[in-house]
Amino acid sequence: MRRSAAETREHLLEVAHDLFYWQGIKGVGVDKIAATASVAPTTLYRLFASKDDLITAYVTRADGLYKEWFDATAADGDRPARARILALFDAQTEQIQPDRCRGCPFLMALAEIPDAAHPAHQAAAGTKRWVRARFADLAASAGVTDPDIVGDQLALAFEGAYASVQALGTGGPARHARRLAELILDAAPRTP
Repeated sequence: MRRSAAETREHLLEVAHDLFYWQGIKGVGVDKIAATASVAPTTLYRLFASKDDLITAYVTRADGLYKEWFDATAADGDRPARARILALFDAQTEQIQPDRCRGCPFLMALAEIPDAAHPAHQAAAGTKRWVRARFADLAASAGVTDPDIVGDQLALAFEGAYASVQALGTGGPARHARRLAELILDAAPRTP
């Protein structure tokens, strides 16, 4: 089956996503990605100038998919902001199950690529800033008086679930993330 360049690029990114996510960015070479995708290494290098370009494309693609998931989960749908926030924590509980989750791909990318000037590092950090801002927006919609603080607290609870699940499993601290979000929202001062 012949693919267009765009289809081949997307196929390579799907394969790279699976390999980078489950085996690590540093642990997977370009030749393994090409072989797993059943394309010649020259084809891969025609679409991605270097492994760094492929890594950046992987993180950027993951960013887009994650934002779609986050926004769809928190969509208004005539639900109050509190319900939309808690829906994110409910959906995260499903997302972090061991058969589906090795941890947060953005946290892993940040750990494997510590150079803050690297485009993949910048993209992963950008995703984290976006999540923080979205929680602040949702907190503002919930009528809290300081949505930035509440947004930070919600982001910390959300990120903490991702960070702890790999080492401590879903039965560890991650199982309390939703309850922590409820406590944060209950304690937040509201505008009159």
